[in-house]
Amino acid sequence: MTVADLNKGQRAIIIDVSSDQIPLKLLEMGCLPGNEVKLLQVAPFKDPMYLNINGSYLAIRKDTASLITIELKDA
Repeated sequence: MTVADLNKGQRAIIIDVSSDQIPLKLLEMGCLPGNEVKLLQVAPFKDPMYLNINGSYLAIRKDTASLITIELKDA
């Protein structure tokens, strides 16, 4: 499962961000294994996605979100 698969309000733990296509800026903002991610909002046409990653708010494109492997967190 990836961040792109999240539904609004769902929380997950980042498992892997090993793709070399993920911008360094995302890693600097906390997009690292072990951190929590929550989908806050999705723009019209499902792109971009507005996320809270370990306290940082950011918007990323769905194709980038599909490169971040996650594990759903229990409610």
